[in-house]
Amino acid sequence: MSTAPTPTTTGSSKLDAAKQVAIANTPEKLGGLALYSRFALAGAVCCSVTHGGLTPVDVVKTRIQLDPITYNNGMIGGFRKVIANEGAGALLTGFGPTAAGYFLQGAFKFGGYELFKQQCINYLGYETASNNRTAVYLASSALAEFFADIALCPLEATRIRLVSEPTFATGLISGFGKIAKTEGPAAFYSGFGPILFKQVPYTMAKFVVYEKVAEEIYKRVDKSKTSNSMQTLINLGSGLIAGFAAALVSQPADTMLSKINKTKGLPGEGTTSRLIKIAKELGLRGSYTGIGARLFMVGTLTAGQFAIYGDIKKVLGATGGVEIAKS
Repeated sequence: MSTAPTPTTTGSSKLDAAKQVAIANTPEKLGGLALYSRFALAGAVCCSVTHGGLTPVDVVKTRIQLDPITYNNGMIGGFRKVIANEGAGALLTGFGPTAAGYFLQGAFKFGGYELFKQQCINYLGYETASNNRTAVYLASSALAEFFADIALCPLEATRIRLVSEPTFATGLISGFGKIAKTEGPAAFYSGFGPILFKQVPYTMAKFVVYEKVAEEIYKRVDKSKTSNSMQTLINLGSGLIAGFAAALVSQPADTMLSKINKTKGLPGEGTTSRLIKIAKELGLRGSYTGIGARLFMVGTLTAGQFAIYGDIKKVLGATGGVEIAKS
């Protein structure tokens, strides 16, 4: 006996018309590659734009870390010294590798975070994942950052060499090629240990603090009734606080990364021995050299990243992610 087909009309022409309008205005929920490629693109754009835009701050911060005796007047004094000694154009040193490197890193970081978060939910079940959401945020961000750093490391090594040695090369292509030719491909990953040591705790703090701050705000504000502009503002505020936390957690490794990429190691000197040597030379106080500039930089770029990321996701229709925050 055949089953009668489900009626497609309500029997009322007015209700049918209203139903069609509602269907047309309901955005299609994406999934799989279509969804996560949009997360990746949004993450790539937000990281490339923010890191690229803050290249001048990064130049001054790196100079303070590498030469604290010369650059000893804080961030504003550092800006003045770079401009006076090398001209305003020097503030854009390393812009190419910065924009390219963080485009790749942002795709892996944000796209990977959303993907691994969903995998945790699938494995644990929604309720368990929600009850243990801090652990889910930490694990997802750590895994995403590991793969992101594989993509970022060669370009970050090139950027630091260009900033620390302005005469080394004229830009991304020439600098990348010169390192590959004179030092070999392994030189691009001499800083992989410190970049993991810096970026993994940085990203874990960044996502966890952002998620927690946003969750607390939305406990007091109904997200479904919040305007797009207010949601962008909430993303900015949550991102700013997350950026400050991430900067403090990762500053020692950031200083070590600048030091290890500044020059080649001695013949037969391994990365681990170089890191131990640098850590002893710096000490705790020395490892926080340039923290003022970095707090400003990381706070600003993290706030911008989450604001841009949220807005681009809406534009791309990337609304299929699962939220496990308690409201």
